[in-house]
Amino acid sequence: MPKNRSKRYRAAAEQVDRTKTYNLAEAVSTLKKFPPAKFDQTVTVSFRLGVDAKQSDQMVRGTCPLPHGSGKQVRVLVFAEGQAAQAARDAGAEFVGFKEMIQKCQEGFQDFDVAVATPAAMAEVRKLGKVLGPRGLMPNPKAGTVTEDTAKAVQEVKAGRVEFKLDKNGNVAVPVGRFSFEEKALVENGNAVIEAVVRARPASAKGHYLEGVTLSATMSPGVHVDPTPYLSV
Repeated sequence: MPKNRSKRYRAAAEQVDRTKTYNLAEAVSTLKKFPPAKFDQTVTVSFRLGVDAKQSDQMVRGTCPLPHGSGKQVRVLVFAEGQAAQAARDAGAEFVGFKEMIQKCQEGFQDFDVAVATPAAMAEVRKLGKVLGPRGLMPNPKAGTVTEDTAKAVQEVKAGRVEFKLDKNGNVAVPVGRFSFEEKALVENGNAVIEAVVRARPASAKGHYLEGVTLSATMSPGVHVDPTPYLSV
């Protein structure tokens, strides 16, 4: 272990058996015994997947509603006009508009977590690809963020729907809650996410799909999770 690791991190690492893969409930229980940080850490499930990230037909992407929410205040921007815009406001979207919001984003505004757009608005919103794309903020039909039903999209995102996407190294990382959550809530959220990632397996993927699953908090070592129970999902 690197010498520059904190005393708290080293104390946590001593509680993890590196020769063992834990079932999810055991992994959560182990994580919750770690010395807490000075803030409420995000708990994440990370996957190493047996896919070729360079192949477009092996992209892994999707969304998953968390049964117990994410514990995060989600700020939503909606590109829409007319009734769809009003529905988004009524559902609690922080920022709603069309051309004025597009211009605001072009000028550098990114103070939001999720962007939603109606199909009609996307003709103009696509021009923001170079601005929003690098931060993963572009609305996408596969993620449920390009839709006529803006109210439903806003409600689902704020209730704790998370999005996941394969990175260029063949990995996926998905937040499943906060360190302060009850163990049962983290287990149920974690199960939902793992099952969603398994269901998103590309038809063209061959061999082992879940090559590694790890549970960790923002400032903690990872705990290896046994993927076997999910292979038949």
